[in-house]
Amino acid sequence: MCLIVFDWRPGSDTPLRLAANRDETHTRPTRALAVWPDAPALVGGRDLRAGGTWLAASQTGRFAAVTNVRDAHAKAPPSRPSRGTLPYQALTHETPLAWLESLVASEAQTYDWFNLLYCDGVTLLHVHHGPAGTTLSRVSPGVHGLSNATLDTPWPKVVRARDGFARALKQPPWQAPALDTMHDTRSAPTLDLPDTGVGMEMESFLSPIFIRGQRYGTRATTLVEWRPTSIELQESRFGPNGAAHGSRWHSLALAGVTQS
Repeated sequence: MCLIVFDWRPGSDTPLRLAANRDETHTRPTRALAVWPDAPALVGGRDLRAGGTWLAASQTGRFAAVTNVRDAHAKAPPSRPSRGTLPYQALTHETPLAWLESLVASEAQTYDWFNLLYCDGVTLLHVHHGPAGTTLSRVSPGVHGLSNATLDTPWPKVVRARDGFARALKQPPWQAPALDTMHDTRSAPTLDLPDTGVGMEMESFLSPIFIRGQRYGTRATTLVEWRPTSIELQESRFGPNGAAHGSRWHSLALAGVTQS
C-alpha cells in the first residue's frame, strides 16, 4: 500500500472512512479482497509471495494497513521479513496494543522501513519506522494522508489526495467521488517533487495518485467505512497500464461476514 487518505472521527457513527491505493509490480502474485480460508475472521487482499497483506480488517473489530517508507539517501537495512506480516499480526495478536509497543521498542528493527496504521474503532495508532527511528503515536481526529514518508508529509500526491478525499466526504454517498480522486493520473510539477534519492524521472513517475505503468503501478484501490455494526470494504483491481480487472465488496460484522 503506497497511498492512504482517511477521515478519523472517534465517537461518531462512522469513526473511520478511508481510501487507499496499493502500488506494486504487476507480476507479484496477489489474491483479491476476500475472507482468508486459513483465518476466516479476516477480510483483505493477500500477497501470495510472502503470505501477508497490505490492508485488512477483522471480525473482532480491528483494521490495519501498511505502506513502505522510501528514502534512498539513507542506507537501507539488509533483506528483512515481509512488511505484509505486520497488519496480520496487528489483527490477530491477543494483545495488539502490547504488541505494538514491543514492535516499536525492538521488533521493528527486523523489518525494512514502514508505516503501520492500526484501528480498533476507538483508537487509531500510527507506527513509523524509518531512517530517523521508530515512533508510535495516536492519530488526531480529522482528515490525514500517508504515503512513503511519515503521516501528513506534504508530498504533492498526498496533499491532492487528502484534499480531494475531504471534498468527497461532503458529497454523500462519498465513495464515487473518492474513487475519482484516487484514480487521478496527473503527475506533479517537477519543482514540487520530493527528492527521495530515486532520481527525478522516477519521482515524476511515482508522483500521480494513481500510477499507470506496464511493469509497476496501482494494482488496487480500497475504500473502507467503519459503521456502527460493520466494516464495509470495497476493492477495485487493475492490471498493467491501469486496465480495470473487476471489483469486490464485503460487509464485515461482529456476527459474521456477508459477501456480494
